[in-house]
Amino acid sequence: MFTLMDKLLDRNCSGFSRREFLRAGSLGMFGGLTLPNLLQIKALAKGKPHLVKDKAVVLLFLQGGPPHIEFFDPKMTAPSEFRSITGEIPTTLPGITFGSTFPKLAKMAHKLAVVRSYASGNSGHTYLSVTSAGNSMKAAMSAVYSRVAGTNHPTSGMPSNVLLLPEAVQQGLKLGSNFETGALPTLTSSGSLGQSFEAFNPAGGGPLKQDMQLCVDSERLKDRKSLLGGIDQLRRDVDASGLVESADEFQQQAFDVIGGGVASAFDFNSEDQKTLELYDTQHIFRAKDLQRWGDMRRTTNLLGLQMLMARRMVEAGTGFVTVSDCGWDYHANNNSPKNMAGIHPMGHQVDHAVAAFLTDLERRGLSEKVLLVVTGEMGRSPRLNKNGGRDHYGNLTSLLVAGGGLKMGQVIGESDKTAAEPATRKYGPMNLLGTIFHTLFDMGELRIAQNLPPSIRELSDQAKPIPELI
Repeated sequence: MFTLMDKLLDRNCSGFSRREFLRAGSLGMFGGLTLPNLLQIKALAKGKPHLVKDKAVVLLFLQGGPPHIEFFDPKMTAPSEFRSITGEIPTTLPGITFGSTFPKLAKMAHKLAVVRSYASGNSGHTYLSVTSAGNSMKAAMSAVYSRVAGTNHPTSGMPSNVLLLPEAVQQGLKLGSNFETGALPTLTSSGSLGQSFEAFNPAGGGPLKQDMQLCVDSERLKDRKSLLGGIDQLRRDVDASGLVESADEFQQQAFDVIGGGVASAFDFNSEDQKTLELYDTQHIFRAKDLQRWGDMRRTTNLLGLQMLMARRMVEAGTGFVTVSDCGWDYHANNNSPKNMAGIHPMGHQVDHAVAAFLTDLERRGLSEKVLLVVTGEMGRSPRLNKNGGRDHYGNLTSLLVAGGGLKMGQVIGESDKTAAEPATRKYGPMNLLGTIFHTLFDMGELRIAQNLPPSIRELSDQAKPIPELI
């Protein structure tokens, strides 16, 4: 067991009576990369050169049901009880408007694709029905990815499947609802695939958390002296054994990830100040002003930093990152503000964070590699209720995608005149899953892979991508 000790601490973030600074089980990273595994990594990589593409997906999941009309289908020609309460704003696509809380994305519309005929078919807070597309394994698409690609990247050792909650970017954050309760854990559930393929949650939760504790005070992360000293000793011990010298390129790269400091992937200290400012959304609103409403108790203004961490994850080798943003339940029934007042600060936060993420990817040459998906478990009722809110609605749902080598600069499909039903071909979660699979995998190889459960191979036949994107 590889354990580095922080002598200044008596307890870790989980309250255990240990002085662990960092633990990476059996000389491994995130529990899946033991030293014996290092001697087999190249063989593993050679076994899947064409099946798993050099691509990544970041799924920004807006929990609660973002209102599709206020997002990307404002319907300003409809009667007042249907049209967007935020008005509309023109985009760079002729004749296309977005809700007016998305000015930055409107200026990037030629780099995006919006699907206006997408329907989750779900009218409750059951996230798994969307993220699994109802597959027989009851496994989120992120878990399926982990099962196909492996739990760790074969060269960097990064976990292939990561869930980023607000707690991952702010030490000691305490929100009104715990990850371990309610519907939130189903967002990345591994279903019948087993716990090994659950998402790694750096804020706590999931079996991989048992092999690495990351909830460390930021000052401890800044002080690298004892960390590097401990790793230097480890390197000397392993070097003396001759194992590293006899390792090939893949094995040495994996060992260098450990030797370079595992926590660095989760540490913003190496980021340029201008990059931090680009992403930062904390100035947009005060989180406490929204958290006083019951349905918004997990709402934060940290989405920008979550998206920055997502970029760091995919850049380091993670293949599927799920970013959770809560507080989108807009009944306007005193559990959320009257007249959906929360859409203004929260919409602007999504606009800012997503625009920053896409701008940063482009600067780093990652736009074609990373597919961003923005959606939620459902949309919102077209007709405003008596409180000026919108209720649960599954017949239309917001869906925005960007990058990943797909065809951008288009609005796919149409809704009817009140944004109540698709007026053109309807797409659903299985089409979304198919689009993501098409991005991440060689589908021909996936269909014939013999080392995968039959249910995954069957799913590859069922999941048809949205054809306009391919």
